[in-house]
Amino acid sequence: MAIPKNVKIKNNLLPAEPGVYLMRDAGGEIIYVGKAASLKSRVSSYFLKSHDDKTARLVRDIRRIDYQITLSVLEALILEANLIKKYLPKYNIREKDDKSFLYLAITKDDFPRPMLIRGLELRRMNRNRFKAVFGPYLSARSLRAALDLIRKMIPYSTCEPNQKRACFNFQIGKCPGVCAGKISRADYAKIIRNLILFFQGRKTRVLANLKKEMKRLSENSKFEKAATVRNQIRALEHIQDIALLKRDEPTPEIGLAGEKFINIFGRVEGYDISMISGQHAVGSMVVFDQGEPAKGEYRKFKIKTIRGTNDTGMLKEVLARRFRNRWPHPDLILIDGGRGQVNAALEILSLFRLRIPAVGIAKGITRKKDELIYDRLDPELKRVSEQYKAILVRVRDEAHRFAVKYHREIRGRIL
Repeated sequence: MAIPKNVKIKNNLLPAEPGVYLMRDAGGEIIYVGKAASLKSRVSSYFLKSHDDKTARLVRDIRRIDYQITLSVLEALILEANLIKKYLPKYNIREKDDKSFLYLAITKDDFPRPMLIRGLELRRMNRNRFKAVFGPYLSARSLRAALDLIRKMIPYSTCEPNQKRACFNFQIGKCPGVCAGKISRADYAKIIRNLILFFQGRKTRVLANLKKEMKRLSENSKFEKAATVRNQIRALEHIQDIALLKRDEPTPEIGLAGEKFINIFGRVEGYDISMISGQHAVGSMVVFDQGEPAKGEYRKFKIKTIRGTNDTGMLKEVLARRFRNRWPHPDLILIDGGRGQVNAALEILSLFRLRIPAVGIAKGITRKKDELIYDRLDPELKRVSEQYKAILVRVRDEAHRFAVKYHREIRGRIL
Protein backbone atom coordinates (compact mmCIF):
# COMPACT_ATOMS: atom_id res chain seq x y z
CA MET A 1 0.00 0.00 0.00
CA ALA A 2 1.40 3.38 -1.04
CA ILE A 3 0.96 6.55 1.00
CA PRO A 4 -2.65 7.68 0.34
CA LYS A 5 -3.20 10.69 -1.92
CA ASN A 6 -5.06 12.51 0.86
CA VAL A 7 -1.89 12.56 2.98
CA LYS A 8 0.44 15.44 2.11
CA ILE A 9 4.19 15.01 2.61
CA LYS A 10 6.53 17.95 3.25
CA ASN A 11 8.26 18.83 -0.03
CA ASN A 12 6.53 15.77 -1.56
CA LEU A 13 9.60 13.79 -0.54
CA LEU A 14 10.65 11.53 2.32
CA PRO A 15 14.46 11.58 2.76
CA ALA A 16 16.41 8.52 3.83
CA GLU A 17 18.28 10.49 6.52
CA PRO A 18 17.62 10.22 10.28
CA GLY A 19 15.22 12.70 11.81
CA VAL A 20 11.88 13.33 13.47
CA TYR A 21 8.48 13.18 11.77
CA LEU A 22 5.36 15.08 12.85
CA MET A 23 1.96 13.72 11.86
CA ARG A 24 -0.98 16.16 11.60
CA ASP A 25 -4.71 15.64 11.35
CA ALA A 26 -7.22 17.41 9.08
CA GLY A 27 -7.21 20.45 11.38
CA GLY A 28 -3.42 20.77 11.25
CA GLU A 29 -2.93 19.61 14.85
CA ILE A 30 0.17 17.51 15.55
CA ILE A 31 -1.16 14.14 16.70
CA TYR A 32 2.05 12.08 16.77
CA VAL A 33 5.81 12.66 16.86
CA GLY A 34 8.34 9.92 16.18
CA LYS A 35 12.05 9.47 15.44
CA ALA A 36 13.59 7.44 12.66
CA ALA A 37 16.96 6.19 11.49
CA SER A 38 15.51 6.61 7.99
CA LEU A 39 12.52 8.92 7.64
CA LYS A 40 11.60 7.31 4.33
CA SER A 41 11.54 3.75 5.69
CA ARG A 42 9.86 4.55 8.98
CA VAL A 43 7.08 6.79 7.68
CA SER A 44 6.35 4.49 4.74
CA SER A 45 6.00 1.53 7.12
CA TYR A 46 2.84 3.05 8.61
CA PHE A 47 1.07 2.50 5.31
CA LEU A 48 2.55 -0.87 4.35
CA LYS A 49 1.05 -3.26 6.90
CA SER A 50 -1.80 -3.79 9.33
CA HIS A 51 -1.48 -2.50 12.90
CA ASP A 52 -3.08 -2.72 16.29
CA ASP A 53 -6.21 -0.62 16.93
CA LYS A 54 -4.38 2.45 18.28
CA THR A 55 -1.93 2.64 15.39
CA ALA A 56 -4.74 1.98 12.88
CA ARG A 57 -6.68 4.97 14.32
CA LEU A 58 -3.57 7.12 14.05
CA VAL A 59 -3.05 6.15 10.40
CA ARG A 60 -6.70 6.97 9.60
CA ASP A 61 -6.31 10.43 11.16
CA ILE A 62 -3.12 11.43 9.30
CA ARG A 63 -3.51 14.15 6.68
CA ARG A 64 -0.07 15.74 6.63
CA ILE A 65 3.43 14.62 7.57
CA ASP A 66 6.21 17.11 8.29
CA TYR A 67 9.73 16.25 9.34
CA GLN A 68 13.04 17.63 10.58
CA ILE A 69 16.27 16.01 9.42
CA THR A 70 19.00 15.47 12.05
CA LEU A 71 22.65 14.52 11.71
CA SER A 72 22.25 11.37 13.81
CA VAL A 73 19.70 9.07 15.42
CA LEU A 74 20.91 10.29 18.81
CA GLU A 75 19.93 13.87 17.96
CA ALA A 76 16.62 12.60 16.58
CA LEU A 77 15.90 10.91 19.92
CA ILE A 78 16.53 14.15 21.80
CA LEU A 79 14.53 16.27 19.35
CA GLU A 80 11.64 13.79 19.53
CA ALA A 81 11.40 14.15 23.32
CA ASN A 82 11.59 17.95 23.17
CA LEU A 83 8.85 18.14 20.53
CA ILE A 84 6.59 15.76 22.46
CA LYS A 85 7.03 17.95 25.54
CA LYS A 86 6.19 21.03 23.46
CA TYR A 87 3.14 19.77 21.55
CA LEU A 88 1.75 16.96 23.79
CA PRO A 89 0.51 15.02 20.73
CA LYS A 90 -2.68 13.01 21.14
CA TYR A 91 -1.24 9.63 20.23
CA ASN A 92 1.97 10.14 22.23
CA ILE A 93 0.55 11.54 25.44
CA ARG A 94 -3.16 12.19 25.74
CA GLU A 95 -4.43 8.68 25.02
CA LYS A 96 -2.50 7.20 27.93
CA ASP A 97 -1.38 7.94 31.45
CA ASP A 98 2.14 9.37 31.35
CA LYS A 99 3.15 7.78 34.67
CA SER A 100 5.13 5.10 32.84
CA PHE A 101 7.06 7.50 30.60
CA LEU A 102 10.74 7.92 31.42
CA TYR A 103 12.30 11.31 32.20
CA LEU A 104 15.91 12.40 32.52
CA ALA A 105 16.54 14.71 35.48
CA ILE A 106 19.78 16.51 36.43
CA THR A 107 20.16 16.93 40.19
CA LYS A 108 21.22 20.10 42.01
CA ASP A 109 23.94 18.40 44.07
CA ASP A 110 27.40 19.93 44.46
CA PHE A 111 28.37 17.45 41.75
CA PRO A 112 25.10 17.06 39.80
CA ARG A 113 24.29 13.72 38.19
CA PRO A 114 21.66 12.46 35.75
CA MET A 115 18.76 10.38 37.06
CA LEU A 116 16.18 8.33 35.18
CA ILE A 117 12.73 8.80 36.71
CA ARG A 118 9.31 7.43 35.81
CA GLY A 119 6.49 9.93 35.35
CA LEU A 120 4.65 8.64 38.43
CA GLU A 121 7.71 9.20 40.64
CA LEU A 122 8.36 12.61 39.10
CA ARG A 123 4.84 13.77 39.97
CA ARG A 124 5.55 13.10 43.62
CA MET A 125 8.82 15.01 43.62
CA ASN A 126 9.53 18.72 43.95
CA ARG A 127 10.98 19.71 40.58
CA ASN A 128 12.98 22.48 42.27
CA ARG A 129 15.41 19.80 43.41
CA PHE A 130 16.54 19.42 39.78
CA LYS A 131 18.60 21.70 37.56
CA ALA A 132 16.75 20.39 34.50
CA VAL A 133 14.21 17.73 33.50
CA PHE A 134 13.99 16.29 29.99
CA GLY A 135 11.34 14.04 28.49
CA PRO A 136 9.06 12.23 28.20
CA TYR A 137 11.00 9.54 26.34
CA LEU A 138 9.00 6.86 24.55
CA SER A 139 11.66 4.15 24.69
CA ALA A 140 13.60 3.35 27.85
CA ARG A 141 16.01 1.17 25.89
CA SER A 142 16.83 3.96 23.45
CA LEU A 143 17.38 6.47 26.25
CA ARG A 144 19.70 4.09 28.08
CA ALA A 145 21.68 3.52 24.87
CA ALA A 146 21.78 7.29 24.27
CA LEU A 147 23.14 8.03 27.74
CA ASP A 148 25.81 5.38 27.32
CA LEU A 149 26.82 6.91 24.00
CA ILE A 150 26.78 10.50 25.28
CA ARG A 151 28.88 9.54 28.30
CA LYS A 152 31.75 8.69 25.95
CA MET A 153 31.61 12.23 24.55
CA ILE A 154 30.57 14.15 27.67
CA PRO A 155 31.85 11.98 30.56
CA TYR A 156 29.54 12.83 33.47
CA SER A 157 29.53 11.19 36.90
CA THR A 158 26.92 9.18 38.81
CA CYS A 159 29.18 8.89 41.88
CA GLU A 160 29.11 10.27 45.38
CA PRO A 161 32.20 12.46 46.02
CA ASN A 162 35.02 11.64 48.43
CA GLN A 163 34.94 7.86 48.13
CA LYS A 164 37.87 5.71 49.26
CA ARG A 165 38.68 4.69 45.70
CA ALA A 166 37.81 5.58 42.14
CA CYS A 167 34.79 3.91 40.56
CA PHE A 168 34.91 1.41 37.72
CA ASN A 169 33.68 4.01 35.19
CA PHE A 170 36.63 6.28 36.05
CA GLN A 171 38.98 3.44 35.16
CA ILE A 172 37.42 3.11 31.69
CA GLY A 173 37.17 6.86 31.03
CA LYS A 174 33.41 7.33 31.51
CA CYS A 175 33.63 9.26 34.80
CA PRO A 176 35.73 12.42 35.30
CA GLY A 177 36.67 11.32 38.83
CA VAL A 178 34.16 12.93 41.18
CA CYS A 179 34.42 9.81 43.35
CA ALA A 180 38.17 10.21 43.84
CA GLY A 181 38.42 14.00 43.94
CA LYS A 182 40.03 14.18 40.50
CA ILE A 183 37.95 17.15 39.30
CA SER A 184 36.91 20.47 40.85
CA ARG A 185 33.30 21.61 41.23
CA ALA A 186 33.94 24.42 38.73
CA ASP A 187 35.32 22.10 36.04
CA TYR A 188 32.59 19.54 36.64
CA ALA A 189 29.95 22.29 36.34
CA LYS A 190 31.17 22.85 32.76
CA ILE A 191 30.52 19.19 31.95
CA ILE A 192 26.98 19.35 33.35
CA ARG A 193 26.32 22.60 31.47
CA ASN A 194 27.32 20.90 28.21
CA LEU A 195 25.21 17.85 29.04
CA ILE A 196 22.15 20.05 29.60
CA LEU A 197 22.82 21.97 26.39
CA PHE A 198 23.08 18.71 24.46
CA PHE A 199 19.71 17.49 25.74
CA GLN A 200 18.23 20.86 24.85
CA GLY A 201 19.25 20.10 21.26
CA ARG A 202 22.03 22.72 21.25
CA LYS A 203 24.96 20.62 20.07
CA THR A 204 26.46 23.59 18.20
CA ARG A 205 26.78 25.47 21.48
CA VAL A 206 28.40 22.45 23.14
CA LEU A 207 30.97 22.25 20.35
CA ALA A 208 31.73 25.97 20.71
CA ASN A 209 32.26 25.53 24.46
CA LEU A 210 34.58 22.59 23.95
CA LYS A 211 36.64 24.35 21.28
CA LYS A 212 37.05 27.32 23.61
CA GLU A 213 38.12 24.95 26.41
CA MET A 214 40.61 23.17 24.15
CA LYS A 215 42.19 26.48 23.18
CA ARG A 216 42.47 27.54 26.84
CA LEU A 217 44.12 24.26 27.81
CA SER A 218 46.59 24.46 24.93
CA GLU A 219 47.55 28.02 25.81
CA ASN A 220 48.28 26.83 29.35
CA SER A 221 50.44 23.96 28.05
CA LYS A 222 47.97 21.32 29.29
CA PHE A 223 48.33 19.39 26.08
CA GLU A 224 47.14 16.00 27.34
CA LYS A 225 43.86 17.46 28.58
CA ALA A 226 43.53 19.49 25.38
CA ALA A 227 43.88 16.28 23.36
CA THR A 228 41.10 14.67 25.41
CA VAL A 229 38.78 17.60 24.64
CA ARG A 230 39.79 17.41 20.96
CA ASN A 231 38.69 13.78 20.91
CA GLN A 232 35.36 14.75 22.47
CA ILE A 233 34.85 17.35 19.74
CA ARG A 234 35.58 14.78 17.03
CA ALA A 235 33.17 12.30 18.58
CA LEU A 236 30.38 14.90 18.71
CA GLU A 237 31.02 15.98 15.13
CA HIS A 238 30.91 12.36 13.91
CA ILE A 239 28.45 10.59 16.19
CA GLN A 240 28.57 6.82 15.79
CA ASP A 241 25.18 5.68 17.06
CA ILE A 242 25.04 2.05 15.95
CA ALA A 243 23.52 1.03 19.31
CA LEU A 244 20.61 3.39 18.76
CA LEU A 245 20.17 2.23 15.18
CA LYS A 246 19.79 -1.33 16.43
CA ARG A 247 17.12 -0.24 18.89
CA ASP A 248 15.27 1.84 16.31
CA GLU A 249 12.55 -0.66 15.45
CA PRO A 250 11.56 -0.90 11.75
CA THR A 251 7.83 -0.86 12.43
CA PRO A 252 5.88 1.79 14.35
CA GLU A 253 4.47 1.07 17.76
CA ILE A 254 2.12 3.07 19.94
CA GLY A 255 2.72 2.34 23.58
CA LEU A 256 6.50 2.12 23.87
CA ALA A 257 6.16 4.36 26.90
CA GLY A 258 5.01 1.35 28.88
CA GLU A 259 8.26 -0.51 28.21
CA LYS A 260 9.89 -1.71 31.42
CA PHE A 261 13.21 -0.07 32.19
CA ILE A 262 14.53 -3.42 33.44
CA ASN A 263 12.34 -6.39 32.57
CA ILE A 264 12.85 -8.96 35.32
CA PHE A 265 10.37 -11.21 33.52
CA GLY A 266 12.27 -10.98 30.26
CA ARG A 267 15.53 -12.85 29.67
CA VAL A 268 17.62 -13.03 32.83
CA GLU A 269 20.96 -14.86 32.66
CA GLY A 270 22.72 -16.26 35.73
CA TYR A 271 26.44 -17.11 35.90
CA ASP A 272 28.60 -19.09 38.30
CA ILE A 273 32.09 -20.59 38.41
CA SER A 274 32.79 -23.99 40.00
CA MET A 275 36.23 -25.41 40.90
CA ILE A 276 38.25 -26.97 43.69
CA SER A 277 41.55 -25.20 44.40
CA GLY A 278 41.57 -23.96 40.81
CA GLN A 279 41.26 -27.47 39.39
CA HIS A 280 38.75 -28.62 36.75
CA ALA A 281 37.21 -25.13 36.59
CA VAL A 282 33.95 -24.67 34.71
CA GLY A 283 31.39 -21.95 34.24
CA SER A 284 27.62 -22.06 33.89
CA MET A 285 25.03 -19.89 32.21
CA VAL A 286 21.38 -20.41 33.07
CA VAL A 287 18.45 -18.52 31.55
CA PHE A 288 15.17 -17.54 33.14
CA ASP A 289 12.26 -16.37 30.98
CA GLN A 290 9.04 -15.02 32.51
CA GLY A 291 10.61 -15.75 35.91
CA GLU A 292 11.05 -19.48 35.16
CA PRO A 293 14.01 -21.63 34.00
CA ALA A 294 14.44 -22.00 30.24
CA LYS A 295 16.66 -25.08 30.36
CA GLY A 296 17.00 -25.36 26.61
CA GLU A 297 18.97 -22.08 26.73
CA TYR A 298 21.49 -23.21 29.39
CA ARG A 299 25.17 -23.27 28.42
CA LYS A 300 28.31 -24.90 29.91
CA PHE A 301 31.86 -23.53 29.68
CA LYS A 302 35.07 -25.42 30.40
CA ILE A 303 37.64 -22.82 31.43
CA LYS A 304 40.47 -22.69 28.89
CA THR A 305 42.65 -19.63 29.52
CA ILE A 306 42.88 -19.24 33.31
CA ARG A 307 44.99 -21.32 35.66
CA GLY A 308 44.91 -21.30 39.45
CA THR A 309 42.29 -19.77 41.74
CA ASN A 310 41.03 -16.72 39.83
CA ASP A 311 37.26 -16.83 39.56
CA THR A 312 36.97 -13.21 38.35
CA GLY A 313 39.30 -14.02 35.46
CA MET A 314 37.30 -17.16 34.76
CA LEU A 315 34.05 -15.20 34.83
CA LYS A 316 35.51 -12.76 32.31
CA GLU A 317 36.42 -15.66 30.02
CA VAL A 318 32.92 -17.12 30.26
CA LEU A 319 31.20 -13.81 29.56
CA ALA A 320 33.54 -12.95 26.69
CA ARG A 321 32.86 -16.33 25.06
CA ARG A 322 29.13 -15.92 25.66
CA PHE A 323 28.90 -12.49 24.00
CA ARG A 324 30.91 -13.57 20.98
CA ASN A 325 27.94 -15.79 20.16
CA ARG A 326 24.80 -14.50 18.49
CA TRP A 327 22.51 -15.60 21.30
CA PRO A 328 19.72 -13.21 22.38
CA HIS A 329 20.95 -10.52 24.74
CA PRO A 330 19.59 -10.60 28.29
CA ASP A 331 17.62 -7.87 30.03
CA LEU A 332 19.60 -8.50 33.23
CA ILE A 333 22.71 -10.46 34.28
CA LEU A 334 22.90 -12.13 37.70
CA ILE A 335 26.34 -13.08 39.05
CA ASP A 336 26.96 -15.49 41.92
CA GLY A 337 29.52 -13.32 43.70
CA GLY A 338 30.32 -9.95 45.17
CA ARG A 339 31.63 -6.58 44.00
CA GLY A 340 34.72 -8.03 42.30
CA GLN A 341 32.65 -10.39 40.19
CA VAL A 342 30.13 -7.70 39.29
CA ASN A 343 32.93 -5.33 38.24
CA ALA A 344 34.43 -8.12 36.12
CA ALA A 345 31.07 -8.57 34.39
CA LEU A 346 30.73 -4.82 33.80
CA GLU A 347 34.21 -4.73 32.30
CA ILE A 348 33.31 -7.38 29.72
CA LEU A 349 29.98 -5.69 28.95
CA SER A 350 31.87 -2.44 28.36
CA LEU A 351 34.33 -4.18 26.02
CA PHE A 352 31.39 -5.41 23.95
CA ARG A 353 29.72 -1.96 24.19
CA LEU A 354 26.67 -3.42 25.88
CA ARG A 355 24.61 -1.59 28.46
CA ILE A 356 23.05 -4.49 30.34
CA PRO A 357 22.46 -4.16 34.10
CA ALA A 358 24.37 -6.59 36.31
CA VAL A 359 23.54 -7.69 39.85
CA GLY A 360 25.58 -9.89 42.16
CA ILE A 361 24.54 -11.92 45.17
CA ALA A 362 27.26 -12.27 47.81
CA LYS A 363 27.02 -14.52 50.83
CA GLY A 364 28.10 -11.74 53.21
CA ILE A 365 30.61 -11.85 56.07
CA THR A 366 28.76 -14.62 57.90
CA ARG A 367 28.15 -16.49 54.61
CA LYS A 368 24.55 -16.89 55.73
CA LYS A 369 23.11 -13.69 54.25
CA ASP A 370 22.37 -13.07 50.59
CA GLU A 371 23.65 -9.54 49.95
CA LEU A 372 22.61 -7.84 46.73
CA ILE A 373 25.43 -6.08 44.88
CA TYR A 374 24.40 -3.44 42.32
CA ASP A 375 24.78 0.22 41.39
CA ARG A 376 22.80 1.86 44.19
CA LEU A 377 22.75 5.17 42.32
CA ASP A 378 20.53 3.55 39.69
CA PRO A 379 16.96 3.86 41.09
CA GLU A 380 15.40 1.39 38.65
CA LEU A 381 18.06 -1.25 39.26
CA LYS A 382 17.64 -0.76 42.98
CA ARG A 383 13.85 -1.14 42.72
CA VAL A 384 14.04 -4.30 40.61
CA SER A 385 16.78 -5.87 42.74
CA GLU A 386 14.99 -5.32 46.05
CA GLN A 387 11.47 -6.02 44.82
CA TYR A 388 12.36 -9.22 42.97
CA LYS A 389 15.15 -10.52 45.19
CA ALA A 390 13.44 -13.91 45.45
CA ILE A 391 13.65 -14.40 41.67
CA LEU A 392 17.31 -13.33 41.63
CA VAL A 393 18.13 -15.80 44.40
CA ARG A 394 16.43 -18.57 42.38
CA VAL A 395 18.55 -17.66 39.35
CA ARG A 396 21.71 -17.67 41.51
CA ASP A 397 20.86 -21.04 43.06
CA GLU A 398 20.12 -22.57 39.65
CA ALA A 399 23.39 -21.22 38.17
CA HIS A 400 25.26 -22.68 41.15
CA ARG A 401 23.51 -26.06 40.85
CA PHE A 402 24.20 -26.26 37.12
CA ALA A 403 27.88 -25.28 37.54
CA VAL A 404 28.45 -27.83 40.33
CA LYS A 405 26.77 -30.56 38.28
CA TYR A 406 29.04 -29.86 35.29
CA HIS A 407 32.11 -29.65 37.53
CA ARG A 408 31.32 -33.11 38.94
CA GLU A 409 30.88 -34.47 35.41
CA ILE A 410 34.34 -33.17 34.42
CA ARG A 411 35.98 -34.55 37.55
CA GLY A 412 34.23 -37.89 37.04
CA ARG A 413 35.62 -38.22 33.54
CA ILE A 414 39.16 -37.52 34.72
CA LEU A 415 39.04 -39.63 37.87
